[in-house]
Amino acid sequence: MPGKIKHRLLFVSSGNAETSVIAAMLARAKLDESWEVEYSSDSSFPLHDSAVKLLHRHGLPIPDTQPSPPKKLQARQYDAVVTFCESSVRLCPTFSGLPARFHWPLDQMIDGNPLESEAVLESLFAILETRVSALIEFGSLDVVNQLRSTFGALIDHLTDGVLAHDSHRRIFVFNRAAEMITGYSVDEVIGKDCHAVFPGMFCGGNCSFCDGTLESEEKIKYPKRFRDKNEKLLDLEMSAIPLHTADQRYLGAMVIFKDVTEVNRLKRNLQRSKGFYGIIGNHDSMHRVFNSISELADEQVPVLIEGESGTGKELVAEALHRLSVRSKNPFVPVNCGALPEGILESELFGHVKGAFTGAIRDKKGRFELAQHGTLFLDEIGEISPAMQVKLLRVIEEHTYFPVGGEKEVKTDARVVCATNRNLKQLVKEGKFREDLYYRLAVVPIHLPPLRSRKSDIPLLVQHFMEQFASETDRHCEGIRSEVMQQLMQNSWHGNVRQLSNALQYAMIKCRGGEITLDHLPPELNIDSAENNETKTGRPQKLERDDVLTALRQTDGNRAKAARLLGVARSTLYRYLEQAEIV
Repeated sequence: MPGKIKHRLLFVSSGNAETSVIAAMLARAKLDESWEVEYSSDSSFPLHDSAVKLLHRHGLPIPDTQPSPPKKLQARQYDAVVTFCESSVRLCPTFSGLPARFHWPLDQMIDGNPLESEAVLESLFAILETRVSALIEFGSLDVVNQLRSTFGALIDHLTDGVLAHDSHRRIFVFNRAAEMITGYSVDEVIGKDCHAVFPGMFCGGNCSFCDGTLESEEKIKYPKRFRDKNEKLLDLEMSAIPLHTADQRYLGAMVIFKDVTEVNRLKRNLQRSKGFYGIIGNHDSMHRVFNSISELADEQVPVLIEGESGTGKELVAEALHRLSVRSKNPFVPVNCGALPEGILESELFGHVKGAFTGAIRDKKGRFELAQHGTLFLDEIGEISPAMQVKLLRVIEEHTYFPVGGEKEVKTDARVVCATNRNLKQLVKEGKFREDLYYRLAVVPIHLPPLRSRKSDIPLLVQHFMEQFASETDRHCEGIRSEVMQQLMQNSWHGNVRQLSNALQYAMIKCRGGEITLDHLPPELNIDSAENNETKTGRPQKLERDDVLTALRQTDGNRAKAARLLGVARSTLYRYLEQAEIV
């Protein structure tokens, strides 16, 4: 439409404003109203009188505004930018939308020559008039517009978000899908630092560009948890590639990303039916654990995993690592309770040659081995007061000294701890530092014992039998119902680990046949007999969560749910009536 600005052309000069002003005035005279022509320079001085007279002599308008520095125009969308000397090329930032760049090398004419000279200005005017006419009348701008229009339409019609930033992280491309995914408009982000405009930085600070290592042309993928403008938590999958100019100067990076929140949710639901990153369970209490793992995976705070021995605390730590942006880096476990204090310090922090007898060479510690990854400290409640002080310092300052070393070492390892002891009670008894406890337990995850989620036992039995058969090529025909009932009634003081060991024992004993009560470990039968004696004839006590989980797993079939729970149908019916569960 006439009068509506559709395109922009910018002329940039360095050291003087005359060159860009004359070129802009010539272009304005030749272009219609669909074009807006601007001029820019690092010189803020007014035009020389001779330049004003030149424009007047050729019937061109005299500009009434001073030229703006190119950096102030960075966020504006231009179709083409014209420079005149090497200094003006270096002066130009990476403009929003990557406009076409034309370079007219006039260094010899304008470098060191006083542009107030009428002779010099007339020669410059003649050259600029020829170049501007060629640019406009020979269709160069039309070709540029067509290409940019096609490219822009392609970018904006992509379903993936596209963000590009320069070497200073200033954003110059942000397509429509990026707006839809993040909730931020292009006007809110163009020209701004991608670390500053988004809460918590767009990439979380973990992309290769932030590390200064984004040199390969190959796409590098990063999983990322991101909060959009409305504080909604999204799962993003990002790919980053470096950008270079035609002369191979490093320009910045392009990030292509998509919202995979719903896909990941469906994957997690599918995984939970078969196990969540190696953790088997469909009980409500385990769903809460899985949700906590998903929420905390990309949070960089320490995590404390609490639970009895054998509940699977290391599996939770591994799941936290595998779901995080650190998943491509090492997961390093350490059993703190199995190592004496002196050896534990060397294991964690490493040592230098000669630090103690037998230290014949430098040795890397687990903190260094877990750099950019996850360090899992199991049985953290067993470490000494002296080691507690050293660990507290590492967590607070992210630095440590190797044993016998004088040079401070930085660490980026995420610390995940686990304990089967009551650390709060140890704090009260003065056996564990209170400040360390609250640093470790910023967000605790509590793993329930197996006896409180017995409806998961059939799932675990199936999983361990398949796993053991795959690992040892030992197979059995199945497991009798009375054996499953026995397993359901056991107290499982050793939790999931004890159940796994019991099934391996039974599969070895059954020699390929059906598992019977005789194939169970002797201590399991004794434990079950003791449980039956303490019940004095009373039916097994049912837990509401167990009953609801069993009903959900059997699609409401009460007879099947009773078998799953290891109780008589009448017992389940009576409980449902008393608990008013329909």
